[in-house]
Amino acid sequence: MHHAARTTSLALVVASALTLTACGGSGGADVGAEAKQTLTVWAMGTEGEKLADVAKTYKKAHPNVTVKVTPVGWDVAHQKLVAAAAAGKLPDVMQMGSSFLGEFADMGALEPVDTKAFKQDDFFPAAWDQGTYDGKSYGVPWYVDTRVLFYRTDLAKKAGLKGAPATMADLRKAAEAYQDKAGTKWGLHIQPSGLDAVQSFYPFLYSAGGAVLDDSGKPVVNSPDAVKALEKYGSYYAKGLSDKTFRPGYDVMKDFNRGAVPMFLGGPWQVGLLNDNYPGLKGKWAVAAVPADKASVSSAGGSSLAISADSTHKAAAKDFISYLADAKGQADWYERTKDLPANTKAWETGELAGDANMKVFRKQMETAMALPAQPKLTEITSKVDDAIGSVTQGKSSAKAALDKAQSAIESLVG
Repeated sequence: MHHAARTTSLALVVASALTLTACGGSGGADVGAEAKQTLTVWAMGTEGEKLADVAKTYKKAHPNVTVKVTPVGWDVAHQKLVAAAAAGKLPDVMQMGSSFLGEFADMGALEPVDTKAFKQDDFFPAAWDQGTYDGKSYGVPWYVDTRVLFYRTDLAKKAGLKGAPATMADLRKAAEAYQDKAGTKWGLHIQPSGLDAVQSFYPFLYSAGGAVLDDSGKPVVNSPDAVKALEKYGSYYAKGLSDKTFRPGYDVMKDFNRGAVPMFLGGPWQVGLLNDNYPGLKGKWAVAAVPADKASVSSAGGSSLAISADSTHKAAAKDFISYLADAKGQADWYERTKDLPANTKAWETGELAGDANMKVFRKQMETAMALPAQPKLTEITSKVDDAIGSVTQGKSSAKAALDKAQSAIESLVG
């Protein structure tokens, strides 16, 4: 009986896949990489704007392939992709944020990665993991992102601190010393609540040996390690070392520049912004690894490039992605955007190889952790955001808040 049931469900899947292709108007085989064709690509935010320039360069070497790039705002990207998938009208190639790749892979909307053409060993482990769902790869790593500690070196001297805090205990002491001896308003900026507060919390959580989901995707957010991490995080607010008011659109760099905030956890793009917008700060700040608890572990973010399962331009799509994902393409992309290459060979030459700040990010990426891809990742992380907010606002203990998040996440993963 069981076997028969499986065959019918399979037949249904095949039938619905056929109707999907038909209504997508893309019945038929792949046109081949060299045929005259238009490749449609969706990319988000700044990446979408800069990718159009790369597409022009690509066309010189591939005169038959016109790459049509549509920039999509991050705020609407998810709903646009969902609507396009439902209508069978996804573009040939799309940038996938790490938080929703699992959802589209689960729908069957993405073509598995050709692992002969793209080798896992060429990329940071966390970058490859973000494109993997249910043991299969659906996204080729494009760029990565991780958080490290930014701190004011001039104010550290005033506070009697030598160098960067090496441990989480040192971080706490440094925050107090900045306030007491250097007269800063706050000790450390971390996000108290609201959307993506979890991004600020990850370095505390991962360094303590905790996680939101374990490797098999099981929720573990109320483990003793996680509870300890959230207690430490909450203590910055209880002691007035961090601002408990959540300010949407808050730009930490202004306060970093004027010395109100001496330390924050930030991403690679902020290095460029500090250099460009606050040249007067040059020589007064530095970046360092996330202070270690059990270890120094940050979160890995970034984006992958995926091919639509319905595309009739898969060969050309694969070529275009190869062009963006090899060491040369990623080094070029870094020059254009300051997005960190996911391909480790791109770090070995040029601007990246000699940049001391970028070496800190590179080393942090080696151990950085990514959440395993899940269809409901956005909803899962929002439960952790809620837990963080209730602790920083003094409404709940870390244990109670994370127990509540754990049961909410269990029902989402179920």
